[in-house]
Amino acid sequence: MTARRPASSDRVPSDRVPADAAPTGATPATPAPAGRAAASAPVVADDLAAVPETALWTLYHRAVEAARPDTVLPDPKAVELVERIDYPFDDRFAGGGGLQAQLQALRVACFDREVADFLTRHPRGTVVCLGEGLETQYWRVDNGRARWLSVDLPELIALRERLLPTGPRQRLLACSVTDPRWMDEVDPAQGVLITAQGLLMYLRPGEVRELIAGCAERFPGGTLVLDAVPRWFSRLTLSGRMRTRSYQAPPMPWGMDADERSKLRTASAAVVAVRDVWPVGGRGLLGALLPLALRVPPLATRRPSVAALEFAGRPEQS
Repeated sequence: MTARRPASSDRVPSDRVPADAAPTGATPATPAPAGRAAASAPVVADDLAAVPETALWTLYHRAVEAARPDTVLPDPKAVELVERIDYPFDDRFAGGGGLQAQLQALRVACFDREVADFLTRHPRGTVVCLGEGLETQYWRVDNGRARWLSVDLPELIALRERLLPTGPRQRLLACSVTDPRWMDEVDPAQGVLITAQGLLMYLRPGEVRELIAGCAERFPGGTLVLDAVPRWFSRLTLSGRMRTRSYQAPPMPWGMDADERSKLRTASAAVVAVRDVWPVGGRGLLGALLPLALRVPPLATRRPSVAALEFAGRPEQS
């Protein structure tokens, strides 16, 4: 079962909002007006390419999984977005049946659990979502008190503003994640958790180390949750061999095998702990085989992984 998109007869061309009509300059980190996006107007997104298009790829697979009655990731907001965006989702991204969608949802659920646990311990903390794209985590796990900051490329922030208007505790910032200016927008007083979901693989290895080190040193006591593709997958994307009939995966310069996660501590002395975040649950054959895949080589060491990095707290004042 796939997420339904509006039929061509349901779409009104005069109501379409081209994605490139958005301003491309820096967007201040202030709340967007709550009524910015019209509830029913389709949004054209066919000019997004390369890495920004991956936001549509992940959205599509979340929606496909969420549309199932036995879904492992309830996400009605994702289904709603796929219905609203005028884009050939099925033509571009379909393939792999429901397996790809379920795998994507299980990865996303790893991040959801980490954020939900953080908000239990720091109910008024700040969640910083780097390279968030069209992720709808806020609507799945928000506790009604936390603050959220989304940092992404200008074209994705513009699209997000049209589709996901922010509430008073949400802010959007058009800024490269490798530009440390975004850190100035974070209030760490109530605790900070940073997510880098589906992001770091598109950076160069040196940029990944710098980003980890910057977060660790700037946000004492904070946490960074990230995911990585294995090295073999990274090599396939760099050679252009990771593709389907209609979709070419962008190059992913940074890869990390699951058994290498301890090396993340070498980015900074302020990274004091690294732990694996394992997917749980699963449906059908995948659910039955997943525990083995997480523990039995070679799959256990050559699989995509999610890791949580804990940062050292501030030294006690004498």
